[in-house]
Amino acid sequence: MSDRPLKLLLFDQDPIFRLGLRVALEAIPNLEVIGVVETDTTALQILAEIAQEDPKQVNLVVLEFGNGRSITSQQLGLQFCRQLKALYPNLPILLLSSVQEQGLLLAAKSIGVNGYCPKGTPLPELVAAMQEVADGGEYWFRNTEAITTPHSSPPSRDAINRVSPNSPLLFYRQRNNLRLSGIAYIDVTLAVVTAQLQVPGLAVLDRAVLAGQRRELLAARWLLNRLLVSSQERQEEDIPVADEPPLTPSLSSAIQPRQTVLPLLSLGTLQFNLFASCVTKLQFPLRNVTDVPLEIDIFREDKKRELLYLILQKLTEQLDELRVSQLDVNQLYEVKNILLCDLWEVAITNFFGKFSRIKIGNRNIEIVNLLLQNLEAVQRDILNKIPLAFELYSYLIFQTELRIDNTSYPVLGTEAKSQALMILENLLIQVANGVVQPLLNSLADVEIMKQNLYCREFISTREIERFRNDLSWKYRLINYIEEPKAVFESRYDLFVIAPRGIAKTSVYAPRNQELAKLSNIPLIVTLLLEFSDAIAPRLKSLLSFLGSGIVFILTQIIGRGLGLIGRGILQGIGSVSLLEKNLRRNSDRTK
Repeated sequence: MSDRPLKLLLFDQDPIFRLGLRVALEAIPNLEVIGVVETDTTALQILAEIAQEDPKQVNLVVLEFGNGRSITSQQLGLQFCRQLKALYPNLPILLLSSVQEQGLLLAAKSIGVNGYCPKGTPLPELVAAMQEVADGGEYWFRNTEAITTPHSSPPSRDAINRVSPNSPLLFYRQRNNLRLSGIAYIDVTLAVVTAQLQVPGLAVLDRAVLAGQRRELLAARWLLNRLLVSSQERQEEDIPVADEPPLTPSLSSAIQPRQTVLPLLSLGTLQFNLFASCVTKLQFPLRNVTDVPLEIDIFREDKKRELLYLILQKLTEQLDELRVSQLDVNQLYEVKNILLCDLWEVAITNFFGKFSRIKIGNRNIEIVNLLLQNLEAVQRDILNKIPLAFELYSYLIFQTELRIDNTSYPVLGTEAKSQALMILENLLIQVANGVVQPLLNSLADVEIMKQNLYCREFISTREIERFRNDLSWKYRLINYIEEPKAVFESRYDLFVIAPRGIAKTSVYAPRNQELAKLSNIPLIVTLLLEFSDAIAPRLKSLLSFLGSGIVFILTQIIGRGLGLIGRGILQGIGSVSLLEKNLRRNSDRTK
């Protein structure tokens, strides 16, 4: 990699992709994201301002063709690239796009685009490609390497568009586009169904239905690959037809990254993958589907999402600062509570605005200063009780192994990533609860807050007070019953983001030290649980024995006795009836 720092401008209309890519790239040394824009007008304006100040401030532009979906946006993207090259002929351009159409990529190369990577490219290879293009070279993904042959000349515009309506290539492209669009739709639906199958507490019937849907989607995918691709084309292109979706092809076959790239990217890649998964899950509904009230329930869904995004962004910045400070693991453990408090403070400051004021009566109150005065209560009730925060920080900074069900798993293993994602989601939700709690304590019934933040069902004063009372009872139950029970059962309860909303799950964790420190009511609760565990099985056995004895007495002794008595009565009644009949018959004969 060149010693020259990589300074780039990101241009993409997808806000989630922009955020995820920026978070990942900012964690990489010797790389700086100068700006992130979503329109071509803004991009040209920023480049014009930079050109006046320092033309070397940006040495690479990374962009997408519009939204990458419609033909119109793709054509506008080509036009923007042409305009960009006309204004800044020496500025390298890397196309980071979901477009895979060979014709468009050929057109992009012909107008001066220096490289192409598909979205989903692993981060180490993507940064290596960025550096290659910024250093004056070219990089084109494996499927387009035919247009990057050193001895081949760029195709003309006429050659790109010269495809007759009756051409076999056109027919092949139509079938291939139909196949790819169908597979893309199936893969999206398959990902949704797979995510729903991983929801904690899913009913057995729902799980069976979702499993059936997943099998149907896999079968449909297999049929598409079989029916829309001939055997000759399959042999030539080596199209996979396995039941599972194919893995994203690695770029290692198309580019040899320099040896200095991978060591610098290992930490950033781990954090990027984890945070990208979290950003994706933040698009799910954020309705609370548990029976536990949360402070953020009072917010509208868009405000919940905005707050969680903000906390995730500030957590990224905090992790970067920690890496620069070069703390060791022991020091990190000592400052873990301070880190959560700092994250809470910066989230409040940025969410409500550092200098925001609100008028209550005749007073103008600074919102942030008022809310930050509740630090002690928030720290006691929420921040200090966020589970496994130190383990998450250590995992992201030092790549320490996570222990799951008392077993250590590799840092890059699926189990460790899944566990880290649950811990991260719970941390975001709990810090967000901490941001909202002082608002409910101090400014809950202020009209401007209700208009800008609250959902409709919590607008009235009565509903707000009812919600606050529910939260108050929640903390009483947690402090005296739920938390001692969780400590005794060696588990942590985590709030996670599931496809149906915010759900609750639990993970195993040894908590013997906390158990030894319990006293007063929490200790009594654990003793009652232990007493219940000791007595309940024996009491159940005793009741079962007594029940069996009572059933035996009622059925075998009393029941049979009553049966014999009833039978005797019936027989007696039958004998009397027979005697009366005989007497009547004899009397009739005498007459």
